[in-house]
Amino acid sequence: MFASLARRALYALATSTEVESVVRAIPPAQDLAYNAARRYVAGTTLDEALETVRRLTGDGLGVSLDLFGEGAADEESLAETVRGYRAAAAALAEVGGDVYLEIVPSHLGLDLGPDVCRRHVEQLLDVLPAGSRLEISAEESHRTPHIMDLTVALAEAGAPVLATVQANLRRSPGDVDRLVAAGVPVRLVKGAYLESADVAHAWGEPATVAFVRLAHQLHAAGSAPVLATHDRVLREALLEAIPGAGVELLLGVREDDARELAARGVPVRVYAPYGDSWFRYWMRRVAEAQGA
Repeated sequence: MFASLARRALYALATSTEVESVVRAIPPAQDLAYNAARRYVAGTTLDEALETVRRLTGDGLGVSLDLFGEGAADEESLAETVRGYRAAAAALAEVGGDVYLEIVPSHLGLDLGPDVCRRHVEQLLDVLPAGSRLEISAEESHRTPHIMDLTVALAEAGAPVLATVQANLRRSPGDVDRLVAAGVPVRLVKGAYLESADVAHAWGEPATVAFVRLAHQLHAAGSAPVLATHDRVLREALLEAIPGAGVELLLGVREDDARELAARGVPVRVYAPYGDSWFRYWMRRVAEAQGA
């Protein structure tokens, strides 16, 4: 119980807009924070991010490039976000290599309506280079049904999408069946959001067991999962059991693992986010390092 309460406290701190506002209002504090965050962040601008992408692809790693942000309050902010994503998508053709574009549905207007989100996603597909994919991020459970509907609809229309399934969500076995039936590859994560017990398995062993079961469910259905975990024991056990499984890791976290896996022939992708809204992402990494 204590671990669960500590995790909730750390997560609340990591996602606090008030903490971010205080730190970013003091330039020296913001500079110190960004220096600490830099290892996890591909850059604050697209040009900086592309340099990071080139470094990673030069090491033989795949990359998933993401523009920071969640939620779109209005059409004006949404239009700016779409321009940013379109610029990133178009730039992928210049850097070459195995690079996907990650999108956060709420960042592209999901909360303003599924049709709004899909319209903007299709604008990104217009400029996405051939051979790349849109990697669709997971969000809080109340958005999951809409994200699954969006993902399947895009796949059925021929879009190159990759879904994210959160192992801790109790609904995920059904989502896996639906995605496999639609021919959508799946990135499997444990789940980073705090959810109620009726919606999600508890953090820790229950979520890990769910992760293992879903990985085997995907394998049994003929789909090679992408294992998005830094848990070495879990990862190695599943790689041994599931030929063809890939791995996705976070930028700045055990990068030597990524290179070692790639040298063994394991498909490895590094999640590389960029943009000015880096603070709370960095705080989440700090919280996770403390067991949150």
